[in-house]
Amino acid sequence: MKTPFTFLTLMFTWVLFGQTNTYKISFENAVHHEAVIEATFPDLDMDTISFRMSRTSPGRYALHEFAKNVYGFKATDGQGNTLKVFRPNPYEWGVSGHDGTVKISYILFANRGDGTYSQIDETHAHLNIPATFMYVPELGNRKIEVDFDVREDLNWKVATQLPLVTGTTHMAPNLYYFMDSPTEISDFTLKSFEVDGQTIQLALHHNGTEEEANEYFERVKKTVLEQKEVYGELPDFDYGTYTFLACYIPNASGDGMEHRNSTILTTTRSLANGGMRGNIGTVSHEFFHAWNVERIRPKSLEPFDFEAADMSGALWFAEGFTSYYTNLILCRAGLISPKEYIEGLTGTFNYVWTSPARRFFNPIEMSYQAPFVDAATSVDPVNRENTFISYYSYGSVLGLAMDLSLRQQGLNLDDYMKLVWQRHGKKEIPYTIENLHTLLNEYAGKSFGDNFFNSFIYQSGMPDYASLFQSVGVRLVQRGINPYFGSNVSINEDGTEGIISSNPKIDSPAYKAGLAKGDVILNINNVPFVDGQNFTDYLKQSNQGESLEVNFSRFGNEKTASLVLEPSPNYTINLMEDTSQQPSTAMLKARKEWLKSE
Repeated sequence: MKTPFTFLTLMFTWVLFGQTNTYKISFENAVHHEAVIEATFPDLDMDTISFRMSRTSPGRYALHEFAKNVYGFKATDGQGNTLKVFRPNPYEWGVSGHDGTVKISYILFANRGDGTYSQIDETHAHLNIPATFMYVPELGNRKIEVDFDVREDLNWKVATQLPLVTGTTHMAPNLYYFMDSPTEISDFTLKSFEVDGQTIQLALHHNGTEEEANEYFERVKKTVLEQKEVYGELPDFDYGTYTFLACYIPNASGDGMEHRNSTILTTTRSLANGGMRGNIGTVSHEFFHAWNVERIRPKSLEPFDFEAADMSGALWFAEGFTSYYTNLILCRAGLISPKEYIEGLTGTFNYVWTSPARRFFNPIEMSYQAPFVDAATSVDPVNRENTFISYYSYGSVLGLAMDLSLRQQGLNLDDYMKLVWQRHGKKEIPYTIENLHTLLNEYAGKSFGDNFFNSFIYQSGMPDYASLFQSVGVRLVQRGINPYFGSNVSINEDGTEGIISSNPKIDSPAYKAGLAKGDVILNINNVPFVDGQNFTDYLKQSNQGESLEVNFSRFGNEKTASLVLEPSPNYTINLMEDTSQQPSTAMLKARKEWLKSE
């Protein structure tokens, strides 16, 4: 989540605010996940200086409280005299009595390698800036220089979107750009190629071979070039370079996080062990954000607040439409087959359209839930099974519906995204949801745009997917074969009982029977479980529509409930030619234009 700027504003900032804040970070105690950070803030004209650790991070919407990993804070003036430090709140260090310069130092503990936190060990220093460096909010327009004191004994190098000054010192024109610039310091492999005068590079930290890196980079290139086709051009990257920072190592945590001129990609899955295909989806998703989110930017996220949770009602578009394009791009690039792409829609489709949560929130309101779900933590139980649908998934299936609906009118979603790019993204004019509605009216006609937004965005209606899929030779069928219970049940290892591990979905058989999460099912109709048995297979012993006696235990008390199994509400999605139907020539032509496949 970044504040956009141009080179002209950068130059103006440097002229108007000539001071530079400097940082140095070193990693002598990396084996114990520690870094030492030193920073100097000169030319200060206020007596009390507030040093803060961010409470959130670009690309995240929830609070993370990075101050919890900081200790050993010290502050001196320009002559080395110790200054008074006080703590007005958990994430702020107040310093007073200086001589116009304050120098600080502190120790950072960091051991999570993902798109939000930092990780320091002897394999790498994986740095997300808000999780690493203190800042002074009032000095946000100052230029910043940071010296990454790399471990030469470990052959470390620096990869970052921060422009190089000299040696291992890099620069940020202001605080926002600094906070938005993740940095990977390791013995990585660097590969690059040129597109329209700009450089796309992959800094790959992995334990694989050079041949694997080369093959994977070819997949990255295909993905980048296919995405460029959607918008017709690349964004103008601020320093002419876009960098993928990929950590595919055993000590990483799976994640992907977009930034203005770079992205973080982390997973434990190596290229040799499924990552060649499995990791490229994150590449596709995060690079699409270089347009959608980074430059096609919701006005509700401007300016990004590092001291509070950031909320937007547009995440169904910003994250969800990006999710729609994630695998579509891979299909168009030939990295997955049309069959894989179509059948791969099934899980997300069922998750969204069988959820009772739509009766409570529309896509805009689902987006408002981000501060509670976006890697946020809580200790109290919640009812997400019944009240929340991920805006990634919800927006993805709505993007699919909009695309297929437009194609029935001789239009397509690619050209609508181009229009949004030209009006908002390229000019870096943040948009509102009303702007998206107006542009759809302009592109597809008022009747189409009003119907789509009024039915599916402002309300929680379900598009007519059966006819939409049929137009491209795809068959959508509601299964209704397997028995539906309405909650996850895990049978224990010795096969003696099953534990209900999720809240039953509203109006499901388990819900109507009065069962609840945590209940221990002893048997149904006195039929015992079998060691190693799957609960779905266990249910197949019973007939749908008949009343079953569920014997269970709650809080140590044995109880009985009556339950009637219902048909599964889930859908299957398949190419027509893989079913009993055959697509027409017109359907195949429409599918080819959609997937751009042979």
